[in-house]
Amino acid sequence: MNVRSDTSKHIFLQGTVVLTLAGLLIKIMSAAYRVPYQNIVGDIGFYIYQQVYPFYGIAIMLATTGFPVIVSKLMIEFGDKENSAANSTIIKTSFIYLFTVGFTCFLSLYIGADAISAIMGDKELAPLLRIISFSFLLVPFISILRGYFQGEEDMLPTATSQVAEQGIRVITILFFSYILIRNGYNLYEAGEGALFGSLTGGLAAFTLLSIFWMKNRKVNPVIFKGTPSVKSTLIMKYLFKHTLTICITSLMIIFIQLIDAMQLYSALLVNGMEASAAKALKGVYDRGQPLIQLGTVVATSFSLSLVPIIAFAKKNSDEAVIASKITMSLKVCTAVGAGAGAGLIMIMEPVNIMLFRNESGTEILSILSLSVFFTSFSLTLCAILQGLNYTVFPAVAVLIGTAVKLALNILLVPSMNTEGAAIATVAAYAVITALNAFFLKSKGYRLISWKDIFKTIAATAIMAAVLFIYLSLFNQVWDGRNRTGAVIISLSGTGIGGLIYLIAILKFKIFTKKELAGFPLGNKLQKFIK
Repeated sequence: MNVRSDTSKHIFLQGTVVLTLAGLLIKIMSAAYRVPYQNIVGDIGFYIYQQVYPFYGIAIMLATTGFPVIVSKLMIEFGDKENSAANSTIIKTSFIYLFTVGFTCFLSLYIGADAISAIMGDKELAPLLRIISFSFLLVPFISILRGYFQGEEDMLPTATSQVAEQGIRVITILFFSYILIRNGYNLYEAGEGALFGSLTGGLAAFTLLSIFWMKNRKVNPVIFKGTPSVKSTLIMKYLFKHTLTICITSLMIIFIQLIDAMQLYSALLVNGMEASAAKALKGVYDRGQPLIQLGTVVATSFSLSLVPIIAFAKKNSDEAVIASKITMSLKVCTAVGAGAGAGLIMIMEPVNIMLFRNESGTEILSILSLSVFFTSFSLTLCAILQGLNYTVFPAVAVLIGTAVKLALNILLVPSMNTEGAAIATVAAYAVITALNAFFLKSKGYRLISWKDIFKTIAATAIMAAVLFIYLSLFNQVWDGRNRTGAVIISLSGTGIGGLIYLIAILKFKIFTKKELAGFPLGNKLQKFIK
């Protein structure tokens, strides 16, 4: 028995759990803060924020699941604990590359803010874009430190910096938006204040990582001298290749949002809609983003943990572990994605009123809820393929899906407004899911069985029927269209629907007893299976 190997694996998996829990908390915070923010600034204020958010989303994803992953892979594949010059070469070369990318993004967005806002159809967004541009200057510093620690299999600095970044950012957004609106500033100025959070959050992350770095250097110094065992040109080629694959894949949701930000509002204006009405309609449409994020939290946390686990099994040629992880993860994302999407559709009206104060856009949000399933599935498939070291195809699938979104927006928005954009979003995620599923199957891996798919559909139908009856009875005795009634019916409906769905999933034996043993409270859940 290789004790060193087992210890390394234990540390590796422990770090994965820490990073997954941090990612889960961050996703919840990222979705949750948008609700009070929309309540503070209204639909038009929410439109303003969501128009420019995709650009910040690019920066945050590059510094979270993009560049740090690439740097850590470099450290693992080319680093040498016996040759510190190799590690220092990786760090120096990677930083030069990342700084070049970050500075180019900053300069492009800062100088091009007027042109980009003109394409969007709203020139008042230019100052907000310039504020966001500064966040790209922090990306190389944050990424190189996170990547270094992840490469050393120390996930704590990355996890704590991510939580601190998101926490400080959320506090800044809500504090400044509330103060500015209360003191009579307009919605665009409130948006500028909110986006200041992109800088405070980034600075908090960099400060924390720097403290970890200084402590680490005392114990494990990085020496920038000597003859490295790896060439800078090889590192540059590796960085360039993986920037175009891993980063594109990690930006899947952001790219879909970016298409709407760049094209939807201006298309509504072309349709003859007044500016204020178009802004409000886009703001209502954007209510779907936090709902989709919350609906895909489980899939996101799974994808964060899957890549290193499958990569570890692949490295050790453990095909049995790979096959079991693929089957299990696809079962979970199918069950959770279908249940979350269908449940959300059934209680969408009260949820809309509970969170956003009125039922505006309920039909649009119901359509967008369908994307919860496809987004969950595509995130999981991308993670599986990355873990298997198939990094190019998922990126190609994301680009094809983004092209489908743009084409359908152009085709459908003129006649269907935001409903057309919602359909285009669902179709884009469906295309990405289908492409990745076919590719994975072509490599000889088994996907979820048709039998389990039909069982999941049956469980979903039972839950939907129970919720329909419950909502009908509730509305007979209480007006679910006021906010108090909406809160009660939303929370109770979530509990009832979730319980019925869980029981149906267990009774249909979608998961085996062995698979259930891996879940929290798995031993108790096993009692439902005879």
